[in-house]
Amino acid sequence: MSWINVGEVYYVLRRDQGAAEAETTLRDLRPRLSLDLPSEERVIQAARLKADHRFAYADAFAAATMAHDALLLTGDPELSQPRVPWRVEDLRG
Repeated sequence: MSWINVGEVYYVLRRDQGAAEAETTLRDLRPRLSLDLPSEERVIQAARLKADHRFAYADAFAAATMAHDALLLTGDPELSQPRVPWRVEDLRG
């Protein structure tokens, strides 16, 4: 998971459920995840994906990180589009 997306999870939780929940979730997630600090190469890879697909820039980091043979777990319909070049599991059911 990209640190960009960790930031996205954090801000959504902080906005919707408060600072304490955001901090608790971050603390609980960190040991369970392999976190990717985006390199120059990853930033350009995400920018290419953003140019080619209709999704948010932060989503491009998720896709760029998952392009390295990981499974992207998401409920975001933009990341679950047909024929995307990454493996995806749609959590919406």
